Amino acid sequence: MATFLYRLGRASFSQRRYVALLWVAVLAAVGIAAVTASAAPDDSSSMPGTESQRAFDLMDERFPGAAADGANAQIVFVAPDGQKVTASDNRQVIEKTLSELTGDAQVASASDPFKTSGVSEDGTTAYTSVSYKVGADDLTDASTQALQDAIDEAQDSGLTVDARGTAVAGSIESGGLGEGVGVLVAALVLLITFGSLAAAGLPLLTAIIGVGVSMLGIKALSSALGLSSSTGTLATMLGLAVGIDYAMFVIARYREERGKGQDPKEAAGVAVGTAGSAVVFAGLTVMIALAGLLVVGVPSLTKMGLAAAGAVGVGVLIALTLVPAFLGFWPNAVLGRRARKGKKKPKQTGRVGAAWARFVLRRPLPVLLLSVVGLGVVAVPAMDLQLGMPGDESKATSTTERRAYDDLAKAFGPGFNGPLTVVIDADQADDAKTAVAKVSDDLSGTKGVVSVSPAQFNEAGDTAIVSVTPSTSPTSEETKDLVNTIRGERSGIEAESGVTYEVTGTTAANIDMAQKMSDALIPYLIVVVGLAVLLLMVVFRSILVPLKAAAGFLLSVLASLGAVVAVFQWGWAADLLGLEQTGPIMSMMPIFLVGIVFGLAMDYEVFLVSRMRESYVHGERPGQAIVSGFRASSRIVLAAALIMTSVFAGFVTAGESMVKTIGFGLAIAVLFDAIVVRMAFVPAVLALLGDRAWWLPRWLDRLLPKVDIEGEALARRSTGAVSAEVPETDERVPERV
Repeated sequence: MATFLYRLGRASFSQRRYVALLWVAVLAAVGIAAVTASAAPDDSSSMPGTESQRAFDLMDERFPGAAADGANAQIVFVAPDGQKVTASDNRQVIEKTLSELTGDAQVASASDPFKTSGVSEDGTTAYTSVSYKVGADDLTDASTQALQDAIDEAQDSGLTVDARGTAVAGSIESGGLGEGVGVLVAALVLLITFGSLAAAGLPLLTAIIGVGVSMLGIKALSSALGLSSSTGTLATMLGLAVGIDYAMFVIARYREERGKGQDPKEAAGVAVGTAGSAVVFAGLTVMIALAGLLVVGVPSLTKMGLAAAGAVGVGVLIALTLVPAFLGFWPNAVLGRRARKGKKKPKQTGRVGAAWARFVLRRPLPVLLLSVVGLGVVAVPAMDLQLGMPGDESKATSTTERRAYDDLAKAFGPGFNGPLTVVIDADQADDAKTAVAKVSDDLSGTKGVVSVSPAQFNEAGDTAIVSVTPSTSPTSEETKDLVNTIRGERSGIEAESGVTYEVTGTTAANIDMAQKMSDALIPYLIVVVGLAVLLLMVVFRSILVPLKAAAGFLLSVLASLGAVVAVFQWGWAADLLGLEQTGPIMSMMPIFLVGIVFGLAMDYEVFLVSRMRESYVHGERPGQAIVSGFRASSRIVLAAALIMTSVFAGFVTAGESMVKTIGFGLAIAVLFDAIVVRMAFVPAVLALLGDRAWWLPRWLDRLLPKVDIEGEALARRSTGAVSAEVPETDERVPERV
């Protein structure tokens, strides 16, 4: 492989104009395809295999159009202190608001609170539910503005008016200044690492090009493959991350080879042949982790994973072709100041990394124990991980959605914001209405149920829907227990009434999603870690090194989950992050965390340890190889990790708690993995193992395909050596570290 990539790097360097034009043509082609493609479908929350999804499908079948995914809004009116919304003046304001809303062509209906029990018992609060004919993405600016104008006009009359729902504009706040600061920090880290504006800007430029190709490609295929507008979210995040990382490693190796006196074309070839080999296998590892999302069984999550895997693949191709092509245009611009001034002896780098490696080699056991115990302590809160889907209750109190949520909970009870929808199939019942009435009575008598709405039958009269209001909030454990209780009592109720029923609705769907994610986490870990271990065996020709990599990754992931639980569930240091409400962790958060961090962690593992392996197979003793690997790669690996940490940390300033959680979890996970695991745990384990770290049974060595990631073929090319294989005898360079 190294020889092929070496030739590819040289060819891309020599034929740089054609390579650049090829990528321009690719970008233009996918851009044209994206512009002419049909609109992306609406986001799908389908969860095959869950009860809430089965109930939703039945409701869609028996009540055509009732389950349509149209936009909605819930407008809450609160009378001034000492007044009631039923007073004539206040009532006129509310009725005028309804009249204005129903005048919008995209509004399907707006309920009258005075006719639909939409007024609280104390008369201080009323609400109206507005349904739209189209989804939130298809709402026109005129409809959005009409909703806002109606709310503003009602507020001017003296009522307190807030709204929530998918039709409410501005429900998702921007991430704030932190995201921009994160990008600036990333650029600063690149500049400090390379000491060159060109070397700092090139990874950003190529990463942006790669993300552009990927996102336009996803948009072009959205209609054909059913990719929604949110499918590319993970692809953008990971495409940018690995695009910067992969370009950094190739450029760093190019600079190293130039420092040895290689001409630019040869240096580009060697950089792509060695660092490029690591890029290929690191990219494959990331793609395995993303493709492993198939295990979860959620179609939308699977599509996000496959789209992100495609973006990573584009990032790999960019690093192998476009990066050396750009190096051909500016062969000296990416070099450090000393090299650009013509000083033949470059400034020695990697001394700090080498010194740290020597420190670990002298004290491997204490370093190993300290890193394991430290991460283990941080991981303890993960044992209390509770999954859910935070809603409006988790938003800042400055948002209209949170205020509307609080007003409804205060006036109608905490369970009002999360009603359960029970779909009753009375197709086999002798008397459908009597049987449904029996089910409703039984549900009303269930502990934790405040009320059950009158049954709504379909035209055929064989299916009914009732709304069950719990006494507790949607994300509470009591509500989860209530859902399980209703489902658990089903067999007895069905035996008595002769009907079947299933529970759905947003609250039940969120509970099912949390359970599905929890059940899928361990199988997902087994699949991605298992496949990655096999791939790393091929790369490193070792059994223990891949197992060590997997163990280190699990430590960093568990520690990051523990930190997330401590902050976002327990509330530790929540004020420092501007977090106003704690609660369950977003259901998909652990899966996202595992997939993204696993990919980045294996990137760092391959780039750091492959340099150690390269030094080892070229004759150095195990300790020397560790020092050489740290001298060559630790600075770049740390820079890459700091860039990713700063970018992810920028999302912590977002107004949405879900975005805060993702940003914080990814930032802290990358920090743990790069600093504690790769810089302490990895060298300590390798130091204790010695030569055993690189042991592979002969029978397994014959079974595994041979790949040249260390550039042995390139070494033979330059030295004329007959063979660069590790000698059978232990005649290596004496250990001096």
